[in-house]
Amino acid sequence: MINKVIIRAKSALRRLKSKKGQTLVEYALILAFISVVAISVLIALGNQIKGVFTTISSQLSAAQTSH
Repeated sequence: MINKVIIRAKSALRRLKSKKGQTLVEYALILAFISVVAISVLIALGNQIKGVFTTISSQLSAAQTSH
């Protein structure tokens, strides 16, 4: 009787471990997908973002020299 309980507990633990590994892989894939999308967006919008920061920088420089 005790042996059956131990065997069932061990099999339940094995199933939990395999699900944890599966979940970890799923989270890693989601993180990789989000990273690829974020990098792609930054590459696509890179020149526009650079232009915005250049404009801000030049306006701050102009404001600083006028005071």
